[in-house]
Amino acid sequence: MKNPIFDIDNWREITATLSRNKTRTFLTAFGIFWGTAMLAMLMGGAQGVRGLMMRNFDGFATNSAFIFSSNTTIAYKGYQKGRDWSLTQGDVDALRIGVPEIDAISGIVQAGGAVSYRDKSYVNGNILGFTPDYYHVMEPRLIEGRLLNESDEMQLRKNCLIGARVASELFGTESPIGKYVQANNIYYRIVGVVRPRNDNVNIGGNMEEMLMLPLAVMRQNYNLGEKVYYVAFTVRDGCTPGKLRGRIKRILQSRHTISPEDDEAVPYWDISENFEQVDGLFSGIDLLAIFVGFGSLLAGIIGVGNIMWIIVKERTQEIGIRRAIGARPRDIIAQILSEAVVLTTVAGVGGICFAVFILAVAGRLTAGPDGSEVGFQLAFSTAFAILGVFLVLGMGAGIIPAVKAMRIKPIEALNDN
Repeated sequence: MKNPIFDIDNWREITATLSRNKTRTFLTAFGIFWGTAMLAMLMGGAQGVRGLMMRNFDGFATNSAFIFSSNTTIAYKGYQKGRDWSLTQGDVDALRIGVPEIDAISGIVQAGGAVSYRDKSYVNGNILGFTPDYYHVMEPRLIEGRLLNESDEMQLRKNCLIGARVASELFGTESPIGKYVQANNIYYRIVGVVRPRNDNVNIGGNMEEMLMLPLAVMRQNYNLGEKVYYVAFTVRDGCTPGKLRGRIKRILQSRHTISPEDDEAVPYWDISENFEQVDGLFSGIDLLAIFVGFGSLLAGIIGVGNIMWIIVKERTQEIGIRRAIGARPRDIIAQILSEAVVLTTVAGVGGICFAVFILAVAGRLTAGPDGSEVGFQLAFSTAFAILGVFLVLGMGAGIIPAVKAMRIKPIEALNDN
């Protein structure tokens, strides 16, 4: 007996059966099409929305934290509450030695002041001092030139980075690399132009409007001594800043005679907690997308079951005649199931193709300035899994009508009106 997959007559019969009532077949196919498209768009769209949210942290280390100083709130060892204290470079060195889980750490200092070049001046920016370890926490986008390095820090070179907006205001389209700008009556040589990787996270001000110096140079030029305004650090793989919070605070509290109970005196901002919150939010969104998508899928599959049931009812006499002339039960089942599979496959593939098109358009519309997309896409494995689930459920929906068709007795079918 011919294999029904390669039997052209079998395919003609399937086409004729499904074409017999075009409206009913179309509506059923549309239910499958829309269910597949909804599930695919929700799954691919959830990843894209996650990418949009994570773009807000682009260039920002997910395993980073910041430490600040604040007035004490508890009297301790003769000191009254409300005492002011400051972080120092010694604190940075103590944390680097005392907390080996820290991967990179930098003290940060800031100052105000206009940045000038010849007769032009930019007055809205900040002056920021840091060590190269800061790049591990917040990586700038280098537009031109190079970044500050360890040699600049160790040799106290009066080199600087400037933000792209400052460069545009002072130099226009002219390259600023190698030129000198003045800030607070001190000249600095420009070695690089930078901008933030995103505009949503600005620690200490907008990088576009900054003059950035080696930390040692800034402390020396502005008579800051060992003082730093805040500390930024990242941790090694397998650790989180939250696990180090207690130990870090104890070190600083001991060095500055602060009560061990005075947590408010050492503000601690753990960036990784924000990332965990985003991940938790989108885990819920992923589950919701799957739930809604499978609801749409189920509605389409129920439609397949209904149309197969109606087709069997309409073809009762035909099936009875086939049984009378020797058709085996498995042949009847194969015929009914193949109709369900064809309807599910064609409509399902169409739904996936439609979802891929919509996701591609969404990806283009949300692309970043550099053309990078955030992930509005459907992986081939996911698309294949969705289609596979639809096929299995579609066959399942056709099983009951197929079994009913198999059990039709020839004499009952011939007497059916």
